[in-house]
Amino acid sequence: MTASVTSTEAHDGPVTTTGFWSLTLGSIGVVFGDIGTSPLYAFREAVAGAAHGQPVSRIMVLGVLSLIVWALFIVVTAKYVLLLLRADNNGEGGTLSLMALSQRALGRRSWLLLALGVLGASMFIGDSMITPAISVLSAVEGLKLATPAFEHYVVPLTIFILVGLFAVQRSGTARVASAFGPVMMVWFFALAVMGLYHISDDPSVLAAINPWYALQFLLSHGTIGLVTLGAVFLAVTGGEALYADLGHFGRKPIQAGWLYFVLPSLLLNYFGQGALVLSHPDAIENSFYRMVPEVLLLPLVALATAATVIASQAVITGAYSLTRQAVQLGLLPRFEVRYTSETHAGQIYLPRVNRLLLIGVLLLVLLFRTSSGLASAYGIAVSTTMVTDGIMGFVVIWKLWNWRAATAAAVIMPLVIVDTTFFSANLLKLFEGAWVPLLFGLAMAIMIWTWRRGTAILVQKTRNIEVPLNDLLKSLEKRPPHIVKGTAVFLTSDPSFVPTALLHNLKHNKVLHEHNVILTIQTAQTPRVDPAERVRMEAISERFAAVQLRFGFMETPNVPKALGIARKLGWHFDIMSTSFFVSRRALKPSAQSEMPQWQDHLFIAMSRSANDATDYFQIPTGRVVEVGTQVTI
Repeated sequence: MTASVTSTEAHDGPVTTTGFWSLTLGSIGVVFGDIGTSPLYAFREAVAGAAHGQPVSRIMVLGVLSLIVWALFIVVTAKYVLLLLRADNNGEGGTLSLMALSQRALGRRSWLLLALGVLGASMFIGDSMITPAISVLSAVEGLKLATPAFEHYVVPLTIFILVGLFAVQRSGTARVASAFGPVMMVWFFALAVMGLYHISDDPSVLAAINPWYALQFLLSHGTIGLVTLGAVFLAVTGGEALYADLGHFGRKPIQAGWLYFVLPSLLLNYFGQGALVLSHPDAIENSFYRMVPEVLLLPLVALATAATVIASQAVITGAYSLTRQAVQLGLLPRFEVRYTSETHAGQIYLPRVNRLLLIGVLLLVLLFRTSSGLASAYGIAVSTTMVTDGIMGFVVIWKLWNWRAATAAAVIMPLVIVDTTFFSANLLKLFEGAWVPLLFGLAMAIMIWTWRRGTAILVQKTRNIEVPLNDLLKSLEKRPPHIVKGTAVFLTSDPSFVPTALLHNLKHNKVLHEHNVILTIQTAQTPRVDPAERVRMEAISERFAAVQLRFGFMETPNVPKALGIARKLGWHFDIMSTSFFVSRRALKPSAQSEMPQWQDHLFIAMSRSANDATDYFQIPTGRVVEVGTQVTI
């Protein structure tokens, strides 16, 4: 999950004390929103699953609480905070960053690592739909405790809040982001105070710190114990956000925010809920809201709603960032990207992704209608992402950190086994709702596979009819066409072959520009590219030059700005005398395609939905000449 706030000082370079605590406050406001709202439903769902219709017992409460405590220690603290936060890709984290880093560590492209990255990313998008739905639903459900008359308004009010949340995305999050930190500080402080107050109900609840209670519960409850483990996992959903937001806040601020403030607040609140239920077993109906007197219920609902909106905001903007990374890595077609801040490049808005997320979230709310119903669907998406992160993390620790394979396995494999156990436990809820993220993840994986396969076939077919650039240059030397003033820039994916637009220009217009640039745009396996490495130029002949522009997979290509760097390298670039020639392909299904017919049509539909290359590369529309070609796929 990525955030809506970026910082140029987010990496582990020199940071002032004031800057460090500012980044720590920012991380509390954005990074921990998802995991910070888990107390609303995690303990309640886990104990209810353990009880399985039976009266709540002491062994159930202590066992579930011990499982939650040690899940926070092992899955979040040990794996993400202490280990994976160190596996940064030029300061950036997240599933796709880890995929790129692990492939670079291997020194070659690996289909297995690509598949793991695609799987983790697909499940994260599914999580981006479930998190707003379950978080806002669980907060608004507190109204039912104030008066049962509010019960019929929970779903409509949830839908109203969610529609409003997605509607404001187009205006950007810069203004509201400044309030995220203080609001979440109040939220975590409230969690800690509520927990401290209720621990006195039954101080013996602190015994749950002993892992024996967790082990004893699992051994004595069989299948029910495994089912309960799936609900316990709700307490650590959002843990992957700590790693995904690495590039926005840096390792040390995130570690400080978690270890010194967020983790203690969560532990105190879970212990407080446990003590409350031990002394009043009927409180399990909604153990979180039952922690406050009735007079404070509505203010707490308001605070919880604000916290869940913030958690939802973080995961929505994270979906935008992840989608942009996927586009840059060639996993999806181009999507329209709008910038909502003049100072922070990370604050972006993708209209189409926003609409799809809103539709998915509303369908989930209407389908499940309660946070308890959605809980069954929640854990599978996050646990899948965590398993893929662990496996790719092993490659990084082994190959990039140069650890012995046995040592790397001894460190990371126990963590992967824990994640796999949680995944298996969530899989037991397949028919209760876990099928939702799995179905969505499968759909996303099919789309990415189709796009990759279709693009490869299209490139191969194009290569079969393209002319080598050297052959064309020799032909032009023998029979030069009419030369016109100005510069022509031809975009292509392979500079060794003649761009289709150049061939059509010579064939139909029968002219050649005074200066011609064969422009290739590449995406690096790093999040960002140093401006000094952005442009590579090579003179091919008197009238032709090859220019390669390199962008990181977290950057949005800006061709005119990058070509401005080329001027410093000796190219006399004048945008007013330059024409950009772009090929626009019209795809048609082939009778003898290498893909099934349904995949042909899916690829063509995805191609047609792609954002225009002119807009995507930020080329001035008045300087663009589009040349259409028809290709069978």
